[in-house]
Amino acid sequence: MSIIKFLTSKTFFKQIAIAIVAIVVLCFLVLQWLKSTTNHGEFVKVPDLKGKTLEVVKIELDDNDLRMEIQDSANFNPKYPKYSVIEQHPLAGSQVKEDRKIYLILNPSGYRKVAVPNIVRRTYRQAKPTLEALGFEVGKITYSDDIGKDEVLAVKFNGKSIKSGDLLPLTSKIDLVLGNGKRK
Repeated sequence: MSIIKFLTSKTFFKQIAIAIVAIVVLCFLVLQWLKSTTNHGEFVKVPDLKGKTLEVVKIELDDNDLRMEIQDSANFNPKYPKYSVIEQHPLAGSQVKEDRKIYLILNPSGYRKVAVPNIVRRTYRQAKPTLEALGFEVGKITYSDDIGKDEVLAVKFNGKSIKSGDLLPLTSKIDLVLGNGKRK
């Protein structure tokens, strides 16, 4: 039997028809299986977790069949309690599938520590912006006899002298001892 006779025979067309029906039935069954296993069209609403502690967050996420993933938390926000959620992704109210990871950024226990710059023997006009640029605040200013008027003679934190390189929490108030322009 030649190839042309075979391709035009009744047997060949029956086999093609059976193969097409089998493929359609198989595709239909696979699509139905996928629809049931992926919960097609079923969503869970993400709860608002901002400001809540980890214990409360864990309970809420378990109730909604969601999981949590904690991200790095470097930015301290004094408006929220320590170790509470300050950001979440996806946002509250979003529709997600169950067992989805919710990424959380927690409020650390305090500000990160920053090294004190070398501002001794610099003018107050130079020292103040340097401290503020690093996130410190200028606290109490006292004057001492020194020929350099408004020149930083010493740097103090909580009444104790500190030197450049010491680590202090961000937003710490640093007191300065300045020269008054008079000889000793």
